[in-house]
Amino acid sequence: MRVYVPLSLPRLAEAYKAGELGPVPLTAYAVTPALREWYLSDDIEELEYAALNRAALASLRLIAGDPGAPRRRVVVAVDVPDKAAVADPDRGLDPGALGEVTVREAVPLSKAAAVHVDADDADADVTAAASALGAADQGDDDAQFVVDGAEDHELLWFATQEIANLVNRGD
Repeated sequence: MRVYVPLSLPRLAEAYKAGELGPVPLTAYAVTPALREWYLSDDIEELEYAALNRAALASLRLIAGDPGAPRRRVVVAVDVPDKAAVADPDRGLDPGALGEVTVREAVPLSKAAAVHVDADDADADVTAAASALGAADQGDDDAQFVVDGAEDHELLWFATQEIANLVNRGD
């Protein structure tokens, strides 16, 4: 099963140093039955893109909680055995948990398929979105518009061999 693990650049650096994504349990996003029902598509690429976007939003939450983190969303795509990623059936239809799974085993970073990171030009919108998250969560439509502005930026694709360059950029 392909899962999308939300991180920040400092957390990616920690994973790179440790050689694995952790500590477990990890929250990740995947194509779950609830996500399929919500997205109403049978196209696996569209569904995986939706799961990636859910992970990008979770990454934004990590960034919002770490004022020192560079304002770039980070998502690591990794394949894990189906039994290693479990969706909580009690949260299946919770809009905030769509696609959410728990990965119960440490995942070697060498098993990652790719890393997705914001481009430099997303910095201002991601910074604004991180600041607006709290108000958006409280139902403020203007704040939600700002959060949605970060989603206008496509995450760039990086090969796993490029992780060292990503974490050593000095952002």
